[in-house]
Amino acid sequence: MKRRALLAALAASPALAQGSFPNRPITVLVPNPPGGGTDFAARLFQDTLSRLLGVQVVVDNRPGGNGNIAILATVRAAPDGHTLLMQYSGYHGGNPALMHDIGWDPLRDLAAVGMADMAPHGIFVAPDLPVTTLAEFIAYAKARPGQVNYASSGHGSIQHIGGARFAQAIGAEMVHVPYRGAAPALQDVVAGRVQLFVTTPSSAISLVQGGRLKALAIASQNRITALPQVPTTAEAGMPGFTVDAWFAFFAPAGTPAPVLERLNAAMRQAARDPDVQRRAEQGGVLLQPLTVAEMDALGRREVKELGETIRTARITLE
Repeated sequence: MKRRALLAALAASPALAQGSFPNRPITVLVPNPPGGGTDFAARLFQDTLSRLLGVQVVVDNRPGGNGNIAILATVRAAPDGHTLLMQYSGYHGGNPALMHDIGWDPLRDLAAVGMADMAPHGIFVAPDLPVTTLAEFIAYAKARPGQVNYASSGHGSIQHIGGARFAQAIGAEMVHVPYRGAAPALQDVVAGRVQLFVTTPSSAISLVQGGRLKALAIASQNRITALPQVPTTAEAGMPGFTVDAWFAFFAPAGTPAPVLERLNAAMRQAARDPDVQRRAEQGGVLLQPLTVAEMDALGRREVKELGETIRTARITLE
C-alpha cells in the first residue's frame, strides 16, 4: 500500500509530469476582450502551437479589473504549464505601480515563457474629425483645450501613457477615457464619441482600410507593411515620439524549468512559421523570439521602467 501511494504521489508531481508535458489542452488566458492587441497575439500563435505541441491550445478571454481577473486566475492555476497568460506589458509593469493589494506580484508570481510579439503603436482618430494629417490634428486639439478625448484600454496601460505623453508633447489639454480593452475603445472612436486612440495597429488596420478610422502616424522608427501609406511620427513632424508594447506568454510561478523551455522552444519555432509571419505582418506587429532568460529580463525591466514612468507622470486610477 505504501509503495502504491508513493508511486501515485510521484505520478502527480510536476517533476514527473514534465516528462510527458503536455498531456491535455493548454489554456491561454487573455486579460482583454476579443479584438484587441492581446487577443491578437494569443490567436496569432494558437493554431501553430497546437500543432507543434500536439494538444489543443485554447484561448480564454477574461477581461476586467484592468487585467487582474485573468492574471489572478493564472497565478492561482496549477504550475504545470497547462495554464498560460498572454501578458500585456502595460499590465505587467503598470498595475503594480497603480494599485495596492492587487493580489499578485509580477516578479514573485509569474514565470516568463517567451515573447509573442512587439507592437508599435499608431495614432488613430475618429473618421468624422476634420483632419487628415498629424499636424492638422495637433492644431485642432490645441484650439480646443479640454474638449478632445483620448481612449485607452485601462488606467496605466501603454495607451494611457502614450496618450498622456502625446498630449504633453503637443501642448494640448485632453481628457483620458479608459475602457476595458482596445476593442470597446475602438468602437467609440469609430462612432466619434472619442476623438483619439494611440494603440496597436492589429485591431485598427481593417477599420482604417474600410474607411471607418483615420490613421495619422505610426509611433515608431519605421512604417508598417500593413499600412504603408501612413507616415512615422518623425515623418509627420514629431521626431523622437515613439510608443510600443509587448505581448508575452507567462506561466504560474513554480512551473518546472523544463516545461518553460519546452513551451519556449515551440514558440520560437512557431515564430518561424510562414503563416504566423504573414499574419504578424498583416497585423502590424513584429515577431521577436526571446529565450526564457531574455523574456524574464525584459519583464523585470518593464516593471522597473514603467513603474518609474507612472510615478514620475503621476498617473493614477482617478
